[in-house]
Amino acid sequence: MQLFIGGACAGKRGIVRQRFDSPRWHSAYAGCRLESWPSLAKAPCLVLEGWECWIAERLDGEPDDDRLRQAMASELDALCAWEAEHGGEAVLIMLEMGRGIVPLGADKRRLRDLNGWLAQDAASRCERVWYLWNGLVKELSR
Repeated sequence: MQLFIGGACAGKRGIVRQRFDSPRWHSAYAGCRLESWPSLAKAPCLVLEGWECWIAERLDGEPDDDRLRQAMASELDALCAWEAEHGGEAVLIMLEMGRGIVPLGADKRRLRDLNGWLAQDAASRCERVWYLWNGLVKELSR
């Protein structure tokens, strides 16, 4: 897996389009549900974006942050297993929310925290991690 992370409108989609040939997009912004990504399992390259939306959808239904984080991490593990089984490549595009102002509302802070934890979980599973800022991309190392 590869992770492209950065702020809003930082150029993540454009860089992914430049680097990957004919990827299949699975986007929360287009109304796709996270759990429906296996329907695209035959694609050689699968791009998943809108993770903060998928987290937000689950906030009300799961009050325990640890369980919610584990459920999202399970999706990452399933993507890793898909890659190993099918030889495809999963590309994750995530919104970096930690550099902004800390929200006053508890729900927005919770979303921000969970998004940050998920980004850490994703980075630990990905072979390569890219950070984008103002259209510039830099590979991060562990």
